[in-house]
Amino acid sequence: MKKALITIFSIIAVFVVIAIIADAYEPKQLNWRPSYSINNKIPLGLYVLNEEAPDLFKGDTIEKISISPYEYLEEDYDYETNTYYSQGTYLNIYESNDIDRASAKELLNYAAHGNTVLLSMNNFPEVILDTLGLSIRDLNPVDSIALTFDKNSKNKYWYKEGHGHNYFDSLATGNDSIAILGYQHTKDTVVPNYVQAKFGYGRILLHTQPQVFTNYYLLTKNTWQYAEAIAAKIPTGRLLWQVGNATAQNRDTTLTNFLEQPAFSSFWYLGLLALIVFIFFNARRRQRVVPVIHPVTNTTIDFTKTIGNLYFQEGNHHTIIDKKIIYFLEKVRTDYLIDTYSLDDAFVERLHQKTGKSIQDIQQAVSLIKKHRQQILSSEADVIAINNAIEKLRL
Repeated sequence: MKKALITIFSIIAVFVVIAIIADAYEPKQLNWRPSYSINNKIPLGLYVLNEEAPDLFKGDTIEKISISPYEYLEEDYDYETNTYYSQGTYLNIYESNDIDRASAKELLNYAAHGNTVLLSMNNFPEVILDTLGLSIRDLNPVDSIALTFDKNSKNKYWYKEGHGHNYFDSLATGNDSIAILGYQHTKDTVVPNYVQAKFGYGRILLHTQPQVFTNYYLLTKNTWQYAEAIAAKIPTGRLLWQVGNATAQNRDTTLTNFLEQPAFSSFWYLGLLALIVFIFFNARRRQRVVPVIHPVTNTTIDFTKTIGNLYFQEGNHHTIIDKKIIYFLEKVRTDYLIDTYSLDDAFVERLHQKTGKSIQDIQQAVSLIKKHRQQILSSEADVIAINNAIEKLRL
């Protein structure tokens, strides 16, 4: 068992070393997975935004929250005066909608009390869209899009990696409380992607292209200017920045961040595999080897076979037939209590009645026995014939 475990762990260790060496020499590729985490330095993370936030949101007191808006804002609400203890702006930048229904309603209430809510994501809570009379639609996929703040503006900001396709398909008719603040352009279309809705004493800003705030576009060409222009729409003061999952569970854990590193990820999963193999081989009950006890051999049968082989090898066919006849008649006397002194028709009839065997088969066996008793020498063919006749009766 110890040798097997040593072999298994040796093989796993070799694979780990090979994986580490291969990873060390493998050219690093950009990870374009959308993260939207302030801890990630990958292209579509928010590390740069987090570092530049004090300058980008000038004059703001930034509070990062990692619980749901409902949990956070409920603690900030004074039920006696029906007001929030402090005014401010709620900011959520994420790839898709992760806001639960209760939190969406709380955000509407927060905006109605004179605050600002800015959501930059590919889709939005249905409660907010229905309340504002908005609907979104998915544009046909394209390689790249351009964003502007004016429909006919020539100053376009181009985005290729990580962009979404959603836009505002319809606005509530006759509702002058909703204004279009930005557009997204493709080769054939120009559609609104950034709107502002007055709600109560506050307002709600909805933006469908969150990639504009990611590391890649804050460090590339002039696209940082677009993000800066959106940030300028946020009133100065208290800023509640959602940096954790809006359904009360933190998006990122320490382990998640480590697993994003290929070398650690390979080592981690190989370690788990080794643990599973170790448990599998050690979960079986250990006990000493139980010796195999062979059944007691029937020495009588072995002796008979030995004697029979001896007669057969010496070619003493006559003696073999004698032994076969003696054994047969002894069995008839012992098992069926039939006298074998005279092998006549009465013997044949009595044996037929007690055994139910065919009279013809019994007569053939008796005939061969009588024939053998009358001859002095016998051949191998005689041995086979009388053996087959007796075995056919199967007494």
